[in-house]
Amino acid sequence: MNKILKLTSTMVILTAGLGVATTVNSSSNSVVADQSHSHMNHSHKKIEIPPGKPVPGVDLFVYKDSMKGWNLELKLTNFKLVPETVNQSSNPYEGHAHLYINGKKITRIYSNWYYLGNLEPGKNEITVSLNTNKHEDLVSNSKMIMDTEIIEVVAQK
Repeated sequence: MNKILKLTSTMVILTAGLGVATTVNSSSNSVVADQSHSHMNHSHKKIEIPPGKPVPGVDLFVYKDSMKGWNLELKLTNFKLVPETVNQSSNPYEGHAHLYINGKKITRIYSNWYYLGNLEPGKNEITVSLNTNKHEDLVSNSKMIMDTEIIEVVAQK
């Protein structure tokens, strides 16, 4: 699967006493699983998308909120968020997302938008993975279906 690179411009945003933030890196969308993500504790079972079948995809966008914190947007392909069927039978084309910050699982995401409070100063790796109703990780070609954005937050002096 070809990776679609997102072009992002680096923007500096001064926040009210919380520091300066810049978007320093954007990953490609959909299928990403390299050694930089090996520290994430993925203890879930996996469901492999069969060859020749449509592959679900997720593209993560992170926007600085005008008041405080961050807004996450998930753009999905071949996948539907269905919170009403969580913990029921699995379908590789529906479920929810898992949110990780710096390799630590934070929560489940059940819609295309999620508000995230302030981030710690320094490099913050924000990752979302696609998961079935029974929380299995979706994989294609043995790689988890996820997307990652890197946000650098510099403490204000």
